[in-house]
Amino acid sequence: MAIDKLIDDVIAIEGDYSNHPADRGGPTRWGVAEAVARRHGYAGDMRYFPYAEAVAIYKRNYWLRPGFDKVSAHAPLLAEELFDTGINMGPAIATGFLQRALNALNRNGQDFTDIATDRRIGPQTLGALQQFLNKRGDSGETVLLKAVEALQGERYIKLAEQRPANEAFLYGWLANRIG
Repeated sequence: MAIDKLIDDVIAIEGDYSNHPADRGGPTRWGVAEAVARRHGYAGDMRYFPYAEAVAIYKRNYWLRPGFDKVSAHAPLLAEELFDTGINMGPAIATGFLQRALNALNRNGQDFTDIATDRRIGPQTLGALQQFLNKRGDSGETVLLKAVEALQGERYIKLAEQRPANEAFLYGWLANRIG
């Protein structure tokens, strides 16, 4: 899937302007929190944050910078999930999920050596991904995607358990962000 379509899909889930009292991110528009918009130079009222600026932030910060475009060359469905998870939880957390899953699926180093869980996409992560996919064939991406989604779901539940105000979002996270 093209990145522009992915971004449009995320914005469709995130919606227009929101200022939910339980959301620590404060006012958002198109899913971009006010603090993120400010870091990128937007000084206006979030109700008027431009769609085009949201698209640019998503592409730069949640696709290119974390290296999910490189993952897409090997496993496009996995890259889509990492992109969406990265928007909702941060790209480093999404990358950590991938690295943890790869390490857990390498059959104690028989298929490839463990990689650092440094939460960055680099040559070791991409190499391990390619080795995993080569070993597991067509089903490999599906299984890896399930592992990443399982870690994501566990984190959502933990967030709701640790901060009861997050229960307001749990159903939507599970319904719209996994699978």
